[in-house]
Amino acid sequence: MKCILVTGVKGGIGEAIAKAFREQNYYVYGMDKEEEGYGAHIDRFIHFDIHQYVWDVEYRIRLSEELENLIPSLDVLVNNAAVQRLDRLQDIKLEDWQETLNVNLTGPMLLSKLFLDQLEANKGCIINIASIHHQLTKPGFLTYATSKNALVGLTKAMAVDLEGRVRVNAISPAAVDTPMLRAGFKNAKEALEELKKVHPVKRIGVPEEVARLALFLASESQGFIHGANISLDGGISSVLKDL
Repeated sequence: MKCILVTGVKGGIGEAIAKAFREQNYYVYGMDKEEEGYGAHIDRFIHFDIHQYVWDVEYRIRLSEELENLIPSLDVLVNNAAVQRLDRLQDIKLEDWQETLNVNLTGPMLLSKLFLDQLEANKGCIINIASIHHQLTKPGFLTYATSKNALVGLTKAMAVDLEGRVRVNAISPAAVDTPMLRAGFKNAKEALEELKKVHPVKRIGVPEEVARLALFLASESQGFIHGANISLDGGISSVLKDL
């Protein structure tokens, strides 16, 4: 049986990815820092704080040993967990900046390093969930946009560095209907309707669409896709809006 590890599995996209792969008979390991409320589609839940894993050496050593014992074989690693802080340059707090980079960038690098041997043995792949903010952003997203831009850069650099050992790709969604997105809009229906209108497809994405693309990237028949960042944006990256 093939195995997948999904970080941030309690989020909307993480949950959809876990469910989609389990339906394809993968054994699903799910990680999250929140211990309660994860779905039945996860075979093994792992309580894991990526931020602490980066900054706390003792925690990292202990968890690394536990993870290597718990997950002896791995085919797909999905680095999905993310922190999104809304900030402007004049308001940035260094601790928020560091936490965002720890979770969105350094964590994926460390987990990719940790599971490299298992992934290589199974001719597996790494899928990083980036964001449209790596390329197109707006005021108030300075820290988040920087971290996602760097994650896409890490994806490409790892693909070159690993050569044919493990495939590495990224998915960059635009607006996806998740609790994180709705919280950012404070569940304002009018704002969400306006958001739909600016996408040429006249709607925002759903987590299942990200999950289907992750399945496609993980499939054995797509072995030539390597170092790619695939936009899943409903056409919004082609829009030049008139005033």
